[in-house]
Amino acid sequence: MPSLDVLIVGLGATHGLHAAEDELAGALLRAGADVMLTRAVAPRDVRTLALTDLGWARAARRAAVEALAAHEPRAIIYSTTTAALLWPTPGAIRFDAPAAANRPGRHGIWQRPVEARRLRQSPLLIPQDPGALVEAGSPTVPSLVVPIPVEPSAASTTAVRDIAAVTYATNPYKKGLDRVLAAWDAVRAPGEELVVAGLRGPDREGLRYTGTLEHEAFRALLRQTKVYVTAPRREDYGIAQLEALADGARVVTTPSPGPYAALPLLRRDDLGWVAEPDTAALGGALRAALDDPTDDAIYAERALDAIAPFRRTAVDAIVAGDLLPRLLTP
Repeated sequence: MPSLDVLIVGLGATHGLHAAEDELAGALLRAGADVMLTRAVAPRDVRTLALTDLGWARAARRAAVEALAAHEPRAIIYSTTTAALLWPTPGAIRFDAPAAANRPGRHGIWQRPVEARRLRQSPLLIPQDPGALVEAGSPTVPSLVVPIPVEPSAASTTAVRDIAAVTYATNPYKKGLDRVLAAWDAVRAPGEELVVAGLRGPDREGLRYTGTLEHEAFRALLRQTKVYVTAPRREDYGIAQLEALADGARVVTTPSPGPYAALPLLRRDDLGWVAEPDTAALGGALRAALDDPTDDAIYAERALDAIAPFRRTAVDAIVAGDLLPRLLTP
């Protein structure tokens, strides 16, 4: 049976998660590890979050069992707590937010207690942000924060920014699309357009929906827009906000529950416009960002400097210097 350093059991359920799993595998490979990334086969759509998570957990277990039948990894990483819920054998757990926080009430009726056991049984927790560990109840299990690497999507971020604003709304309620649209309608100037990515809807003057986009197409939008705006009711990580900064777009947002890794950065480095979610406050912040006179190239340079801890070089150093030794040390 072939030996392996690290087996990653992933879900790849969203573009962001797919990219995060690829980045983790790439960082481990660059650190010199022999890595295999296996992904669950997407289950059929069901009506509730509890059943959705059960389908994904079963699919992750099947993927893990198949990989373990062919390999003997020295370490296993389950990508998300959902992938670990029905694990065939313990392993490290990488996650952005726990079910304890993002599956309230009946939505997490079975996931929360199982997750709590898995977090106690895991040899290593790998949250993407310190806030995720806090939401998980600050387990006493050893842990290491490993952010998702973010890089510019093109060699230059100085392209003409001919789109006023972009928002991402695959989950419109969670992402606060209603708040964004109300603010947009309140402050939009003639000729300005808001592009809503990830969702179909009725186009009208000043508003265009793209439907589902490949990740590369979404990043292309970020390179074209002056402002990325979002008003989440909960933010598990905020990768789109970090990608917007990497591609030189100004970021307008609201505070929200959740780890929201990008929020402290936006506040601390005065790169973003953080406002309360009411129409007047959010609209005012959006208008201020749209009218910001800072040269686009200067802003993009400041944004890249600010996201240095999230860049691939910084994350690679954590993976090579700390994560891999922890995974492979008995």
